[in-house]
Amino acid sequence: MQYNKFIDHTLLKPDATLAGIKKLCAEAREYDFMSVCVNPFFVPVAKKLLAGSDVKVCTVIGFPLGANTPYIKAVEAKKAIDDGADEIDMVINVSMAKEHDYEYIENEVRLVREASEGKTLKVILETCLLTDDEIIATSKASKAAGADFVKTSTGFSKGGATVEAVKLMREAVGPDMGVKASGGIHTRKEMLAMIEAGATRIGASCGVELMKE
Repeated sequence: MQYNKFIDHTLLKPDATLAGIKKLCAEAREYDFMSVCVNPFFVPVAKKLLAGSDVKVCTVIGFPLGANTPYIKAVEAKKAIDDGADEIDMVINVSMAKEHDYEYIENEVRLVREASEGKTLKVILETCLLTDDEIIATSKASKAAGADFVKTSTGFSKGGATVEAVKLMREAVGPDMGVKASGGIHTRKEMLAMIEAGATRIGASCGVELMKE
């Protein structure tokens, strides 16, 4: 199994530097990761650094709180794609998920889906803030809106990916949709547990360490 192709090699820190992005992209080239995941500002830089490779450029939308309006998220996604992004990881409106307004969630995901047509769309649920029922419902709403993946976490809240959340998401979306486990995955054992639970993509800032281990 090509574990390198499970990994979105990630640098989303607010104090990320150009040197850090260059290092991230060089590592992604060396290990042939599926993508690098960077903040929108760095998308053009990453696209240039990864030219000629098959490593994709992933960026985040409405990050990390998900509290922007759907219109702003859609515009942000369109701009990121114009700048060279291949994949979009959007954060849902967690407040509306807690209100159980899943129609709102479906509509905002659909708006970003329309703005990012032809590109991979992953929907970040921030599972540490949701109940099991809310995880299931938001996963189903994301699928109904046409997303390609549901994703556990931003890595900026009070918790990251768990095996239990990944299992719930996989059960909710069925066997064919992508599930990305992200946040707090630091060892190969943890990565393999997420894959065993149903994850088809792993978001990690320590991708090199995972491969070396």
